[in-house]
Amino acid sequence: MSKPPKLSLAAIVASATPPAKTSPKTSPKAAARTAEGGAEIVRLDLPAHLPARRAAATLKERARQMSVYLEPPVYDQLRDLAHAERTKMHALMLEGLDLLFRQRGARSIAQLTERDEG
Repeated sequence: MSKPPKLSLAAIVASATPPAKTSPKTSPKAAARTAEGGAEIVRLDLPAHLPARRAAATLKERARQMSVYLEPPVYDQLRDLAHAERTKMHALMLEGLDLLFRQRGARSIAQLTERDEG
């Protein structure tokens, strides 16, 4: 026993909708496609020049996320330092990473981000 033929999307749409009447505005090719029993296929023309995508504007869009697990006393001390210095914990973490990079002879955060921006 053979398998039934697979239906195309155009055939399914054509069978589900009543035949369209040809209007005087319809092109001869479109009328021929509709008369053949198939649905009219419309092609949307996209502009040749699409606007360039702008670079990611926010740090959240540019950066990669990393989780850090801190013991409660370490977290509390970091939070207290951030509060006392009126800064964010994230800024203090970056400062600590920058000191680590300098201590190990690696490039600083400023040098790394300068290369990406320029």
